[in-house]
Amino acid sequence: MGIAEFYRGKRVLVTGHTGFKGSWLCQILLEAGAQVTGYSLEPPTRPSLFEMLGLEGRMRSVTGDVRDLEHMERTFRECRPQIVFHLAAQPIVLASYQDPVGTYSTNVMGTVHVLECVRRTQGVESFVNVTTDKVYDNREWVWGYRETDPLDGFDPYSNSKSCSELVTHSYIRSFFSKEGPAVSTVRAGNVIGGGDFARDRIIPDCIRAALGQKPVFVRNPFSVRPFQHVLDPLSVYLMIGAKQAQNPALAGCYNVGPKEADCISAGKLAELFCRFWGEGQTWNGPEMAEGEKRPDLSPHEAGFLKLDCSKLASVFGWQPVWDIRTAVEKTVEWTKGIRDGQDAVSCTGRQIKAFLEDAEKGGNNHA
Repeated sequence: MGIAEFYRGKRVLVTGHTGFKGSWLCQILLEAGAQVTGYSLEPPTRPSLFEMLGLEGRMRSVTGDVRDLEHMERTFRECRPQIVFHLAAQPIVLASYQDPVGTYSTNVMGTVHVLECVRRTQGVESFVNVTTDKVYDNREWVWGYRETDPLDGFDPYSNSKSCSELVTHSYIRSFFSKEGPAVSTVRAGNVIGGGDFARDRIIPDCIRAALGQKPVFVRNPFSVRPFQHVLDPLSVYLMIGAKQAQNPALAGCYNVGPKEADCISAGKLAELFCRFWGEGQTWNGPEMAEGEKRPDLSPHEAGFLKLDCSKLASVFGWQPVWDIRTAVEKTVEWTKGIRDGQDAVSCTGRQIKAFLEDAEKGGNNHA
């Protein structure tokens, strides 16, 4: 059974559905014919992809906080989900320094509440907790982290996501080992794509600069990250959600990221963006015009991070579909389409269709 066929008619609940990744995920599920319920706060940005896609009128959208167990449990009882994707989070590293308590309460207790709702709801077949590549104790190694490496994120965001992983593992051992849904955690890299309007993320910052006809400023141009298009990890979430429902032995912890050659620096990513954007777009780093370095006043962020995705490849035969150049090209294509008056649903739908076609062909990689 194909993934799209599996989700047709399925009752699916997505937490964090009003965010960037959640909106793309709901669009895919709706196109597959799923009955989608979302549980989330209001869209985190203005504008938002959620509003641009008109998702509120096309699915059941519940405004709620994952820290509110009673309200969330009521939503679970009403929609009786078969598949649950947990994306709701405070996802920004810099914001976690400003509000560590809010970050931990959302990312840790929010996960506890979702798992408790899954435990108390009959009929849930599959649960996927989406965490991050930053859950690992980052030693700035040149090789990728494996799922067996220690969890210990540095900053409040990364650490709270490490805690979310540990909470999930405890629930699996305590409540789901003999019966109940299949449960996996998926550790994704840095995603890019059209419709991301967040602050303190490099591609949204690039887009804002380009639309304002200003040079892009890159705060940490030498930081290496596993950047990939949002559709690559989303396709993995959907695959794992489906496959473990059919075979619970496939549940586990999985990294999802690009090929090693596509783990590039933020400066290289900005360079690619400027190349595909054209129109004379430029970027610069922390060097001042006179050659003097700007003082680094920003909180700690890891300088080097890669993921080893061989487990995902071994278990599911998976490989990334779009390389980093294609990912940037598609992001620019989507953004310019919206800028030039195209409809967000059409732009998004075309890219989903192109991604699925390339996936069928074994990927669309320049390299």
